[in-house]
Amino acid sequence: MDKKIRILMAKPGLDGHDRGIKVVARALRDAGMEVVYTGLHQTPEQIVEAAIQEDVDAMGLSILSGAHMALFPKIIDLLKSNNAEDILVTGGGIIPKEDIEELKKMGVSAIFGPGTPTTEIIKYIEENVKN
Repeated sequence: MDKKIRILMAKPGLDGHDRGIKVVARALRDAGMEVVYTGLHQTPEQIVEAAIQEDVDAMGLSILSGAHMALFPKIIDLLKSNNAEDILVTGGGIIPKEDIEELKKMGVSAIFGPGTPTTEIIKYIEENVKN
């Protein structure tokens, strides 16, 4: 029996809109994953600490505030400095197309924009988490 995929869902920064991340979190849970949702207004340090403590396989970061080019790389750097770079990092929210390739170069595995079907997100995580 395969172990369940554990995924941490987080809202870094000051962004207070959480409807999208809650929809995705529920879809992931309904697909059989264990979901840990950290809530709003999390610092990169809090997110990485929770990911390590919860022994997650992946994380989904949602941001709508425009601070993705500062917060996502900080989270990636903290994962590396804590020897946790094996955690698959995905992002979602309002992220301009011109920033997506740069985020991927930094270590974000995939970006899912508004309107992405939850089935696409589920499939991506299932195919890319190393269990």
